[in-house]
Amino acid sequence: MTTAAPAVSLTDRTAYETAVNQALVAITAYYDDGDTTLDDATYDALARGIAAYEREHPEHTRADSPTGKVGGGAAPVGDVAHTVPMLSLDNVFDTEGLQKWGASLARRIGGPVTGGYAVEPKLDGAAIAARYRDGRLVQLVGRGNGTHGEDLSHAIGTIIGLPVQLPASVTVEIRGEVLLTQAQFQKANEIRAAHKAKMFSNPRNGTAGTLRAKDRPYVIETTFFAYGAVGLDDVDFLAGETHQAVMAQVAALGVQTTGSTEVGLKVCATLTEAQARVEEIQALRPQLPFGIDGVVIKANDFAEQKAAGFATRHPHWAIAYKLAAVEAQTQLLAVEWNVGRTGIIAPRAVLKPVEVDGSVVTYATLHNPAFIRDSGLKINDTVKVWKAGDIIPRIESPVTALRTGEESDIVFPESCPKCGGDIDKSGERWECAGGVNGSCGLLPSLKYAVGRDQLDIDGLGVTYLEALVEAGLVNDLGDLFALTRAQLAEATGSEKRADSLLAELDKARQQPLNRVFCALGIVRTGRTLSREIARHFGSMSKIQAADAAALAEVNKLPGANAPKIAAHIYAMGPVIEKLADAGVNMIEPTTQVSGTSNSKPLADQVVVVTGGMHGLLAGRNRNQMNELIENAGGASASSVSKKTTILVAGEGAGSKLAKAEQLGTKILSEQEFADLVAEYLA
Repeated sequence: MTTAAPAVSLTDRTAYETAVNQALVAITAYYDDGDTTLDDATYDALARGIAAYEREHPEHTRADSPTGKVGGGAAPVGDVAHTVPMLSLDNVFDTEGLQKWGASLARRIGGPVTGGYAVEPKLDGAAIAARYRDGRLVQLVGRGNGTHGEDLSHAIGTIIGLPVQLPASVTVEIRGEVLLTQAQFQKANEIRAAHKAKMFSNPRNGTAGTLRAKDRPYVIETTFFAYGAVGLDDVDFLAGETHQAVMAQVAALGVQTTGSTEVGLKVCATLTEAQARVEEIQALRPQLPFGIDGVVIKANDFAEQKAAGFATRHPHWAIAYKLAAVEAQTQLLAVEWNVGRTGIIAPRAVLKPVEVDGSVVTYATLHNPAFIRDSGLKINDTVKVWKAGDIIPRIESPVTALRTGEESDIVFPESCPKCGGDIDKSGERWECAGGVNGSCGLLPSLKYAVGRDQLDIDGLGVTYLEALVEAGLVNDLGDLFALTRAQLAEATGSEKRADSLLAELDKARQQPLNRVFCALGIVRTGRTLSREIARHFGSMSKIQAADAAALAEVNKLPGANAPKIAAHIYAMGPVIEKLADAGVNMIEPTTQVSGTSNSKPLADQVVVVTGGMHGLLAGRNRNQMNELIENAGGASASSVSKKTTILVAGEGAGSKLAKAEQLGTKILSEQEFADLVAEYLA
């Protein structure tokens, strides 16, 4: 797994001076409010280039060079002395680097590591030391330069996972990382927007700014995870001979540790096992509720740590294995305005191609017009792009410090980009004023409605749909069921194909209500919520009669979305009437197999499916598997957590299987699961 960008090549002293200046500006901004001008990968490459030049030309080394300094020498220092040095970690970027570190560690301790390697996430936040005296949290100290740090005690009481009072009257210093989870980050920006404050560009930026802020008229919560502990005031509270044992002791005090994260703390016997664990964590990364930028690997045994010792700015017994960057910087070339199937007009960024998280990104979401306006984004801006796993890349913010004067304002559309009609600008997300029944989203909505997870009308592809729309035969979903054999034959060019489609339409008339409702493409709903709505009300007429308050009572339906959903259902009234007149089913079956919900095989079970399905489950996609789970009395989920009771592992199961094994979740093969729900298999 190679993740590192090549070190920047510095060929002369002028290039070296420029690089040091650039690094200092970036790292000073990082520790000021987190809004650095360089992304992590670019800074790492620049720092390695500076270090390489200094090794070749030590006589040119500047006193303020970031090389060999905790925090690059730019971290806010303050005047609080650390009890023992609070150092940073050295980095490796691939298997070869990890093996070199392992060999170096073995030389320092005089033989191979025998106590194992503790492997835990490298959290992307801010390091602090939390000092407890007689069980009460009395002081928070930033890392600073490793020997002195800022007093951050004003943040006491605002950090989840770091209790103000411990259950035992102990004196100890607990060290760890403060961060904003994704949910806290979103909430923080909502709070800041309400107070007319500048939006945080990313969680790390928000964490740095929040920890240092005083006298704000609002409070932003952060989260803490411990990764170490030391004695305080000559009190020897800590017991245990390993890192794992001490972390268990800290957790017993009610303090969150890296062991309580979704990644956990695992001790591996060998570096090969540690490398495999790194790859498992890399796969888990997109599902985590917080950011990580690497994996920490350390000698678990304290005696071996002591034998290895320390360098100037980092311990020899621990290393940070940096993962592929999920954030990068590139240039915004243009903005496209596209119309979705529900009439939403969405801006899309056209980017100078850049590699992020292992793939080349050319386009990214710009959320909505309000985001463009509030961020001050301009064409030709250098922008921060974020991508993790399969998540759609998004623009985080412009890097205003890198503006050259060549930037220009983004032009907002005055009319619908597709039909030329008026735009409804009343909400954050703009919509074609033609409404949900307008022509803009007709083809995309029809394509969605006939899809496999909705009405499943096989053979009615976009080419035939276009022909039917252009001929004026189909203006909404209801019109499909009024088509004659002659009309279908003309549109498809084949009477045989027309007969096949008529048979498919007859099958679609018998689909359960949840699929019919899903085919309507109601805003803020999808397959899962359509099933919940259909089961809650039982019939289309009851769904139509429900107001926003009644819809808000549906399981999994966010109350804030209920008014939009209710309005869209009302607007679709004429289409629903056409469907009913055409004989389309408007009732949700109460059960597919006799028996109460408590007697069903998956009653009270939370089930996650991963990998490809074969055998009796072959051909079922994720939505169809979820439907099967729910019909059998269970609850379906998309990710493994402590609430998951069963994981169905198919071919190619990866990170979810690893997570389930770590949590001790019950794991079933495809055949075992098929046997369990046999009476519900169609």
